[in-house]
Amino acid sequence: MYKCNEARLKESIVAFSRFGATEKGGVTRLSLSPEDLEARNFFIKCCKELGMEIRLDDMANIYATLPGKSSLPPIVMGSHLDTVVKGGKFDGVLGVLTALEAVRTIRENDIELDVPLTIVNFTNEEGARFEPSMMSSGVLSGKFDKAKMLKSIDKEYVSFEEALKNSGYEGSEENRLTEASAYIELHIEQGPVLEAENIQIGVVEGVLGMVCYEIRLFGESNHAGTTPMKLRRDPLFLANNCITMLLEELGKVDEELVYTIGRMNVTPNIHTVIPDKVVFTIEARHKDSEIIAKVEEIIHALPQLEGGCKIEKEKLWDRDTVVFDQEICNQIEKASNGYGYSSKRLYSGAGHDAQFIASYIPSAMIFVPSINGKSHCEEEETTFEDCVKGADVLLETVLNLQTKVAMKEALI
Repeated sequence: MYKCNEARLKESIVAFSRFGATEKGGVTRLSLSPEDLEARNFFIKCCKELGMEIRLDDMANIYATLPGKSSLPPIVMGSHLDTVVKGGKFDGVLGVLTALEAVRTIRENDIELDVPLTIVNFTNEEGARFEPSMMSSGVLSGKFDKAKMLKSIDKEYVSFEEALKNSGYEGSEENRLTEASAYIELHIEQGPVLEAENIQIGVVEGVLGMVCYEIRLFGESNHAGTTPMKLRRDPLFLANNCITMLLEELGKVDEELVYTIGRMNVTPNIHTVIPDKVVFTIEARHKDSEIIAKVEEIIHALPQLEGGCKIEKEKLWDRDTVVFDQEICNQIEKASNGYGYSSKRLYSGAGHDAQFIASYIPSAMIFVPSINGKSHCEEEETTFEDCVKGADVLLETVLNLQTKVAMKEALI
């Protein structure tokens, strides 16, 4: 079994962390920003040095391909180079750089490929500049309408279409990723489970389904000092009762269910005024659709009118659980065992490009531990030792898969 080069991978991670570096060791590299374009240029330079062929599609996705002996659909690896504001130096980019390290290891060991290998950098995965998240993989998979995506506007009122045309990275629609033998995305876990259990590799079997509701409560504003308690119609006190009820009932559903009150707005938000409106969100995530249905039952059980206040419930959005390809998951686990790395099968609570790509290409993910479970912040860290272990597993998985793909084709 081949081993990737930890020092070289570390050098790559450090090099890319300079594009958009923040004062506290993080990275701000918004999609199609000058910092992102610098990172893209450097990524292409690295790929061309390895003899890889570069293609760009109409969403500015980058595809770098190392040819194989056959013209079979490639095995694709990768993730994204963009970050959130003041994010970390591993989220997204690690999937691209471990794929790059895998190709470097293949080249230096003169390994002949039966099937082409492609590294992909998906545009605007984070959605931090242009909403929504996972924009480009959503367009490729037919989940999002491109015309609507082009109209997405950032905080400076620049449209995605304008940024795309000015980037120099707008390619042809015919270059889109339409078929592949497999897609594998390596990522930091962005959670605490692997580190807490001292596990080195996460074999990601899918992405959790979720649902998000907005709860709106309407009361009556009045003076905070002159209105007796029994005569008040205070939606914030009622919101507190609703949240308490939700947390109590959701806590009884299933120990793997996670749920969050993520946003709350109080109007007029003045300490001397009784509020007249409160809005908060409740979201929940679980792999079982029946559990999600139970969550919705609990939300709908909130009263419509109480204490003189009106309550409205609106579903903002939801998504079904995505289950990844079991054969690829098995190969990831087999590769981990081969190196003697401990592994655990789990589901991702966060969204990734792989969940959209999985709708038309056999896909799976590899997780490596996040120190203290931190991500989307400057404190985000993963040891370089864990990074290279992930690269090893990625390399061995794609080598095993390309042999299987070639053998399967020979039998047809």
